[in-house]
Amino acid sequence: MSSFRHETTLPVSAEEAWAWHENQGAFGRLLPPWQKARVIHHPERLVDGTRLEFELVKGPFRLRWLAEHRNVRPGRGFDDVQVEGPFRSWRHRHELLPEGSGESRLRDRIEYQLPLPPLGGWLAGRAVRRDLERTFAYRQRVLRGDLALHSEHRQRPRQRIAVTGATGLVGRVLCDVLTTGGHRVVRLSRRPTEPDMVGWGPRRGVDSPAALEGIDAVVHLAGENIAAERWTERQMEKIRASRVEGTEWLIDSLERLERPPRTFLCASAIGIYGDRGDEVLTEASGPGEGFLADVGEAWETAATRAGELGARVVTARFGIVLSPRGGALGKMLPAFRLGLGGPFGNGRQGTSWVTIDDAVGALVHLLMESDAEGPFNVVAPGSVSNVELARTLGGVLRRPAAMPLPAPVARLAFGRMADEMLLASAWVRPERLVDAGFEFRFPELEGALRHLLGR
Repeated sequence: MSSFRHETTLPVSAEEAWAWHENQGAFGRLLPPWQKARVIHHPERLVDGTRLEFELVKGPFRLRWLAEHRNVRPGRGFDDVQVEGPFRSWRHRHELLPEGSGESRLRDRIEYQLPLPPLGGWLAGRAVRRDLERTFAYRQRVLRGDLALHSEHRQRPRQRIAVTGATGLVGRVLCDVLTTGGHRVVRLSRRPTEPDMVGWGPRRGVDSPAALEGIDAVVHLAGENIAAERWTERQMEKIRASRVEGTEWLIDSLERLERPPRTFLCASAIGIYGDRGDEVLTEASGPGEGFLADVGEAWETAATRAGELGARVVTARFGIVLSPRGGALGKMLPAFRLGLGGPFGNGRQGTSWVTIDDAVGALVHLLMESDAEGPFNVVAPGSVSNVELARTLGGVLRRPAAMPLPAPVARLAFGRMADEMLLASAWVRPERLVDAGFEFRFPELEGALRHLLGR
């Protein structure tokens, strides 16, 4: 029998920490993004006998893990016991201990046995322990950051929030963060399969608008993936229509409500600034030129119509959202892990990025700050050159990053997309977000990548 222990001080009371763990998004938030795992079933309540089921991918193997909650002590702790899974046995005890000054201490104690003793311990014992150490270091940072975010807004009423794009890279994490903060989430989906989903489509609006009656806010994240395939005329029209027409149809549906939402938060992107060389860009900077700039401007214009319904309208201009689960970083990792990564073109172009944690944290902050309105750049304060991004990622992975993708090759491979996405320069600052009181968890690139990759 092996054991592992980890303790951390939390910036809230034991009761508040318990409330966080009770909500459905908790387990999703604690899954490290470098692990290939997905939740199959999460119980609605944390009581004795309820079960959590998820799938873990290790190499070519898909491992089903079924855990049962036992010894549940509301406000003080619970155990997770493996019923079915990769270990011979596993018991994880979570203990919440009150501390002074409104803080608490979370003590995690795990007792486990590896399969095929003693061979399993000899082959995998050290690797399992290293994995536990990096996993719980990650969980500590996420938990403390999320609790601090919710604590900052604890005096504000909890909201009922509709989210489009809820199964996407940002939307999935946003839903988890909102639910752990005590908010109720209604997910708008093209193919609703669960009770909290409502059907909708970017070319038809909401199937049953009455299901949104009483919604306090809408977060509109849906849009065609701009990097899904080469930009043909047909694909460019799909990208534009999914954003502009989708927003118009969504607002048409909200217009039919007796009480429309008080907040309409719409995604946008720093692509609205176009390729601006070495110019430093803030929310006061005007739109640039190019396809993405035109789409961004039309998208934000479409969103302003929600103001006619009495909603405050916020547009979140995302930079490159970093997560190993997808997006730009997800696409870059395979090559960089093989030592085949490098900068695009000459590498001097400005690259404005933000971690998935800060991107979602910014959305929650903007939802809660009732005087926040208009465009906000959702990027970290530490923009870098493309070559610095490549070198930093290579350094974190302990791999060389000296194989550039020359501009002519990029244009040959990706067409117009190369000039507007890979080779374009945008040194963007989150001026209004900082002024609104948002504090970044990961303002510097190296620390951000080490957090996301468990390094």
